[in-house]
This record gives sequence, structure tokens and C-alpha cells, in this order.
Amino acid sequence: MTLAEIWFVAIAILWIGFFVLEGFDFGVGMLLPVLGKKEEDRRVMINTIGPVWDGNEVWLLTAGGAMFAAFPEWYATVFSGLYIPLFLVLLGLIVRGVSFEYRHKHDRDDWRKLFDSFIIFGSIVVPLVLGVGFANFVRGLPIIADPAQRNWVMDGTFANILGLFNPFALVGGLTFLAVFMFHGALFIALKTKGDIRERARSFAAKVGIAAIVLIAALTIWMTVAFGKGVISWILALLAIAGVGLGLFMNNKGREGWAFIGTVVSILTTVAGMFIAMWPNVVPALTPGNDLSLYDAASTSYTLTIMTVATAIFLPMVLGYQAWTFWVFRKRISTKNLPTASAVH
Repeated sequence: MTLAEIWFVAIAILWIGFFVLEGFDFGVGMLLPVLGKKEEDRRVMINTIGPVWDGNEVWLLTAGGAMFAAFPEWYATVFSGLYIPLFLVLLGLIVRGVSFEYRHKHDRDDWRKLFDSFIIFGSIVVPLVLGVGFANFVRGLPIIADPAQRNWVMDGTFANILGLFNPFALVGGLTFLAVFMFHGALFIALKTKGDIRERARSFAAKVGIAAIVLIAALTIWMTVAFGKGVISWILALLAIAGVGLGLFMNNKGREGWAFIGTVVSILTTVAGMFIAMWPNVVPALTPGNDLSLYDAASTSYTLTIMTVATAIFLPMVLGYQAWTFWVFRKRISTKNLPTASAVH
């Protein structure tokens, strides 16, 4: 493999890591109004992701930075034509992150409800927009190409922007929402004990049905229309089977195995998207305008420096994050919450 191909795979892995890890964070946020009927329950839910949510978001920053450094033409083409979706993603991440830190700064109910609404907003908007976006990356974007001048730009007319909300993309957005909600419900069940655990399992059994229907629709549609043969079918079947495993194991009270099922489903779905894009980083709706990974890549010298730096620092980052999950591995409940006197 060339360095450009290696870095395409590396960026796919970074996006997979983000969706697997931040996916359950989004799910927990979406479920605040569903499972968090009381303030104590909402505090427990937020505490399940409190030690890890900001570390999980680092995968997004790293994926974006790697795209910018390894494939600057990819980064420039996509983000120059998708300002509004990018703005919505950033807005959702910012208000959500701020709300995690500020909701407990005041004892007033209206204060906490305000920041809870921001958490819910960010947890819904970000996966919805990213799901629509990645589905469009697979389907193709309205690219105008001039390879002789190394210039690829998006045709940002109103009709083309409106065309991004096509049926395939909307299925992608709804699939991300349903699967992440299922992923989050299983994570809450895995990390809690008592009544909230049982309610999370009960809700997971319901939302899991929507998740398996949508993941089947998305992956089969993607494989038939844009797939790359046998490997795409294998990944599609694994994605469906992963959600199915999550449903089955959740009903058996085996939250750990159920959570592994949704991890497999998210991993194989996103991997299938990148395989459908290969060897392009931005497939075009008009034949001949595709931006290939070779045209988008930085110089060999740049990619070599990035590879060396990654080989040195990536194991450190992975080790630290694994240690964090190990330290905060135990289940929690309302009994683990500090009293008001202890907080002050």
C-alpha cells in the first residue's frame, strides 16, 4: 500500500473510533428526557459518560486534523461547500460540551433544565447531520472538477444543497440516530444498577427494533447501489447481525455482550461507507469529477512525517484512554451520588 492509501485507512479508523465511542455519549444525551425523569437519574446518566466524553471527542478532532494534513484537497472540497452542516455540528458539540460542565453550577431547576435541553439538542443534531453527511459522501456530491489545475469545488447552488436531503441521506441520518440511541441505552444499562438499569434495558428492547430495521435498510441499500462486491455484503450482514446480537443479549440481561454487538454494527457500517467511497475521497454525482485519494493526498514527505509521529504518539493516547475506561469501569446508581452537603 502507498502512504496515501495507508492514511485513507487510518482516517477511516479514526472516524470509526469516534462513532463507536462518542456514539454512546450521543445516545445517553438523547435519552435524558426519556430515562431521566428525576434529577437524580439524570445525574447518574451524565456521570456514566462524565469521565470519558471529552476524550471520546478527541477522535473527531484527530480525524479532522488528519484529513487536513494528509488530504488537504479532500478537506478543502468538502468543508468549503458544506458550511451550514459544519456549523451545525460545531454548534451542537460546543453547547453540549459547555452544558456538561455548567448544568451543576447552580441549584435552580430552570438552570439545569436549560443546559439539559442543550445536551439533548447537541446529542440529536450532531449524529443526524453526520449521518446525512456520510450518506452523501457515499452517494456523491455535486463536484466540479478541473484536475489539470488540481481544483475540485462543490457546486453550492440552492438546488444542489437541497439535493443533499435525498432519501438515501435521510435514511443515513435516521439510522445514526436510532443506532446511537440503542448504543447509549445499552451503555447506561451496562454502567448502572437498580431501577435505571432496568428502565434502560426496557427502552433498549424497543428502540433496538427501530435500529435493526434502519441499519438493514441503510446497509443493504448502500451495498446494492454503491458496494464493492463480497466485502460490502459481509460488512452489511455483520452490521445487521451486530444490532441483532445487541437485542438478543439485552433481553438475556447480558449488557456487555449487547454493547459489543452495537460496537460491531457501528464499526462495520462506517467501514462499509469508506469502502464504498474507495478509491475516491469525494465521489461526484457527475461521472469524471471524482476526487480520488491520490489526487487529494499531500506530498510523500508530509505523509512520512505524519506516519512517524503517529507511530510514536498513538500508542500513548490509546493507552491513556484504555486506562481511563478501566478506572471508571464500575456500575453506579443514585446511591453513589454525593449529598448536597458533600458537594458544597
